Amino acid sequence: MMKLLIIGLWVCLITLGSSYAAAYWAVGQSGSEKELYLEGLEYRKLPIITVPMIADGAVQGYVVAKLVYTADAALLHEMSVEPDSFVTDEAFREIYTNGVVQFGKLSKYNINEITIAVKEHVNKRLAFEVVQDILVEGLNYIEKDDMRRVAVQAMKDEAKPAKAEETAH
Repeated sequence: MMKLLIIGLWVCLITLGSSYAAAYWAVGQSGSEKELYLEGLEYRKLPIITVPMIADGAVQGYVVAKLVYTADAALLHEMSVEPDSFVTDEAFREIYTNGVVQFGKLSKYNINEITIAVKEHVNKRLAFEVVQDILVEGLNYIEKDDMRRVAVQAMKDEAKPAKAEETAH
């Protein structure tokens, strides 16, 4: 009987020891994988930004911008707020205040100044040097009348399949 009790105690101690060792090893492994993942820069695409250009008290057209930003992956992981909204807001403000429409066309202006200003304002608002660079994927100007035509055409295109489906039934 004593022999059975000692064997049972021995099995319990071995089980507890191996469980503790496995848990300690698993916790140590997951930390090093996270550190490897978080190193470097992360590229994030923003949704297309449409900025109205106002001259003489009326909307003359729209600047359509497609932007990408690079950010420190480690800081992005630690932050409680995604910087996407801040970058979009600052880009909108910068284009709205510095974009100039002359003779129905968007005037040429320094994109480097705009991207640097957006980066600096976002980092200032977030209180961290998160955003490393702002990349411009596309920047176009669309006149107000052209924008209306595109919107009307899009609505017509959406309505056509619905009518075709109704007649098929």
